[in-house]
Amino acid sequence: MADEALTTIEETGRATLREMRRLLDVLRDEQDTALPTTPQPGLPGLETLVGQVGEAGLAVQLTVEGEPVPLDSGVDLTLFRIVQEALTNTLKHAGPTRAEVVVRYGLADVEVVVVVTDRGKGPAGGGNASGHGLVGMRERVGLYAGSLYTGPGEDGGYTVRATVPFDRPAAKTRGSRT
Repeated sequence: MADEALTTIEETGRATLREMRRLLDVLRDEQDTALPTTPQPGLPGLETLVGQVGEAGLAVQLTVEGEPVPLDSGVDLTLFRIVQEALTNTLKHAGPTRAEVVVRYGLADVEVVVVVTDRGKGPAGGGNASGHGLVGMRERVGLYAGSLYTGPGEDGGYTVRATVPFDRPAAKTRGSRT
């Protein structure tokens, strides 16, 4: 039994390292090209995203709870992309509906939560559990040791809830060495 577990751990570790090498190769190739770069979106860009989705025909309400804090650019991009994918799925699958996006900063200032809900009537309320978008969300959240729920909402429809921890800069104390 222990041998099987160790074999599985070894295989998973090797696969993860192969994927990391591929990702690093892609990043190196991108750095070698002279293409101009643009800033990646983040949670401050949600108002623009909500406006664009509204123009596409989905009424969306955006609520921010707590005091926004600066996030690592990777965490910020991850959360933005999750909201973007969830709203896209709502547009595609939920039928005529409304959506709500809630961003919660807090819980001792160590995590941020985004919740996208709709009251749609499409497949599973708002998405297809075997779609690549949901897999991509799970992978993005997993990079930051976060959690993801996708499924039926409490009041019907569909819910996507991502919770991602973030590091706060350590406060400098008198007499500490940095």
